Amino acid sequence: MSEHMLIGLGSIIVLGILAQWLAWRLHLPAILLLLICGFVAGPVAGILHPDELFGDVLFPLVSISVAIILFEGGLSLRFQEVKKVGTVVTSLITVGALVTWILSSLAANLIIGLPLAPALLIGAILVVTGPTVIIPLLRQVRPSGRIGPIVKWEGIVNDPIGAIIAVIVFEVILEGGLRHGVGIIIPAVFKSLVLGGAIGIAGAAAIVLLLRRYLVPDFLQNPVALMIVLVTFLASNQIQTESGLLAVTVMGIALANQRFVSIRHILEFKENLRVLLISSLFVILSARLPIDQLIPGDLANWIFVAVLIIIVRPLAVLASTFKSKLTVNEKLFVSWMAPRGIVAAAVTSVFVLYLSNAGYTQFEPLIPLIFQVIVGTVAIYGITAAPVARKLKVSKPNPQGVLFAGAHKWSREMAKVLSDLGYRVAMVDSNWANVTSARHLGLRAYYGSILSEDLLDELQLEGIGRMMALTPNDEVNSLAALHFVDLFGRSEVYQLPPTGTVKNEKRKELPMHLRGRYLFNEDATFWTINQRFQKGAVVKRTSITEEFNMERLRSMYGEQTLPIFLISESNGLQIFSMETKITPRPGDTLVSIVDPIEETPHTKADTQKSADS
Repeated sequence: MSEHMLIGLGSIIVLGILAQWLAWRLHLPAILLLLICGFVAGPVAGILHPDELFGDVLFPLVSISVAIILFEGGLSLRFQEVKKVGTVVTSLITVGALVTWILSSLAANLIIGLPLAPALLIGAILVVTGPTVIIPLLRQVRPSGRIGPIVKWEGIVNDPIGAIIAVIVFEVILEGGLRHGVGIIIPAVFKSLVLGGAIGIAGAAAIVLLLRRYLVPDFLQNPVALMIVLVTFLASNQIQTESGLLAVTVMGIALANQRFVSIRHILEFKENLRVLLISSLFVILSARLPIDQLIPGDLANWIFVAVLIIIVRPLAVLASTFKSKLTVNEKLFVSWMAPRGIVAAAVTSVFVLYLSNAGYTQFEPLIPLIFQVIVGTVAIYGITAAPVARKLKVSKPNPQGVLFAGAHKWSREMAKVLSDLGYRVAMVDSNWANVTSARHLGLRAYYGSILSEDLLDELQLEGIGRMMALTPNDEVNSLAALHFVDLFGRSEVYQLPPTGTVKNEKRKELPMHLRGRYLFNEDATFWTINQRFQKGAVVKRTSITEEFNMERLRSMYGEQTLPIFLISESNGLQIFSMETKITPRPGDTLVSIVDPIEETPHTKADTQKSADS
């Protein structure tokens, strides 16, 4: 028996992580491959049997996992993101949630033929969106302006709201109907919103207090934070069922927006935990479906999914943004972004189990229905989000700006030149002094690791379409390139050549799939460039003319002149790399690293001719 359990547990983790990796390699929504792996391992192949494997602890484990996922989602929400669109977000999670609930319930009743109680329950659950799907989609689409924060906030905050509505419907059903259950609605709402929110704030305050007074050693800070998340979730649930989801979301938001202590180490820990939990949960839940309830399923169910996408979501957004300042195209894009994810699947599975045990067997069709909704919405939105955004002109098709990994002295000089030329730049560094110096120059700079998953939520990448890894650590540069290859594309991630790639050591060069494009030339390692700047080298901007060309520039500053950027009207910003030959032409602007020279009347005249800033 123990051998069987080991194989089952190992299979869940292996399948989940394998699906995530394949999704990354194939540029597909991970949730689709997770569902397929669960289907194949469970009802198709009969390898995985979650109910036998976990028994009565299955759904408590699912509930705790969802709580951790929502806490991590709350940690990504910053109030500064929604200063100008807070009214829109509030409308979406109130008016929009209500419209979604009513119309989804009506559609389930009329199209699928569900009785009123199951229809109201599935409508409430469908208020829940999918932050675990929305956030990766936003990173891929990179919508401009206020759209990204609006969709992200709605996706995360709607999850506990939808769960609370579903709980109220669930309790009314157990009480025997609306007539007998009216007395529990107001107390349930009060307990969920007021008491649940208060418990969440108290949990955040406890973590801040422990960290600020150094009452917990570094190696225990992540485990203690996780412990407090679970205590918060369980305490709130004792007061009102499923209110713990709201409590942990509020707790995450409160922690993300406080200024007393740094929680970056907690964020990085939760990122890894979230990936593992999502991967495992989707495999487990999809493996529970009976073979006769697999896709394609009932045609009426697919019509219901189409109605959710084409009618329900646009009407909910229209009702929520009717008097807002969003443009028509922005409203249309928000209307085209409502995938459902792990929370909807988990909440449905838990409620249907409880109701079935209580004798309400008419709710069992909700499980295959919610999985069809998940597959349908994720597939449609995942495939079409990027082209729709481009068509609506709410994302930049060819962003020219640069993200710099490393904000040391000469990296700042490069970024400053590009910024002065009108290109958007952002810098990331784990050294506070470098970040502060960059900000003093008027550059956008972020403190943290370039490899942090949470950093992607914090970065404002509008107008930025490529990344340059310029840190002194060769391994970090390669990992940073891999980290951003899905976001910018392999052709737009660059890194400095590692120290061991000079002419006589080609054997140490990394394969292309494990690195970015090498910058400048084979001698341009971090330490080589750094040494030049210590001797007085500068980043120089030069206008190329018929008289003053590249040869003239080298004759003036020496053969060690290193071109780094070229700006032309036809091709925009181009970055010099080892494998690409770029030829400056008259009218172009060349940015180079040049060594100091002694001023003579001849060189002074040439310098005056070449300068344009």
